[in-house]
Amino acid sequence: MVERHPLLNATTLVLLVLGLVAALGPIYLAVCSASVTSHQILVHGLALIPGDRLWENLGAVLHRADIGRMLLNSCAVSLIVVAGKLALASTSAFASVYFHSRIRHVVFWCTFATLLLPLEVRVVPTYAVASDLLSPLRTIVEWLTGLRLNLSINLLDSYAGLSLPLMASATGTFLFRQFFLTIPDELAEAARMDGAGPWRFFVDILLPLSKANFAALGTIVFLATWKDYMWPLVATSRPEMQTIALGTATFLPTETGQPPEWNLVMAAALLALAPPLVVIGLTQRWFVRGVTGVGK
Repeated sequence: MVERHPLLNATTLVLLVLGLVAALGPIYLAVCSASVTSHQILVHGLALIPGDRLWENLGAVLHRADIGRMLLNSCAVSLIVVAGKLALASTSAFASVYFHSRIRHVVFWCTFATLLLPLEVRVVPTYAVASDLLSPLRTIVEWLTGLRLNLSINLLDSYAGLSLPLMASATGTFLFRQFFLTIPDELAEAARMDGAGPWRFFVDILLPLSKANFAALGTIVFLATWKDYMWPLVATSRPEMQTIALGTATFLPTETGQPPEWNLVMAAALLALAPPLVVIGLTQRWFVRGVTGVGK
């Protein structure tokens, strides 16, 4: 039982207020800085009081860059990655829990060990594979048969190239596996006695029970993909394929001595912030359930 004490309540309130300030403070500074002129920021630093140029700066951002296309690219890539990562994570966790193979634990822990190699570490081989998807196949065929294949598939500057390298998720597999382990074995046995096969058991029983897990992991994956900067920077060279994370950087100066337009950078950041806020608002209830384990 939690003890109610005035000092404890006051301390909790102070901590909550500090957390709220830490969470909303950068957004407030972005709104204030996006509503003033670039000269005011260069002279006085980041604005602490909102100005009267917010809509003007937002219009300048939309006029100088194809923000709509960038937002569409980010939405498309994020949704593709979410769908692919949830599908791979749930099915791989299902296989590791309910298919009793002698090497299932070895396969799972080898998969989990890939967390030691994030995308930043394997960006060079990932780029090489994305630029020539059939390169490993050609190498194997040439080694086995001596034949040279002239086939190649380039995934760069495409939605497939932006999304496929981000789909594999050892963390998602681990989260689904831990949840599946909490489901009683009697449920699987009852489904087997009713004549349900593995696929029907997965679709009709496990998936409805995993709604909170899907929402929590999907929200985290969407936000991580949305703000990813490194892989879109490497995998795209055409402006029409850039994401919004790259779009905000287009307002930074590219020539030495040119002053940065921080008001436009902050305005672009506000536009980039809107879709994630909508996603969090729509999935907040299920996200909390998935993280805390309530309602499973």
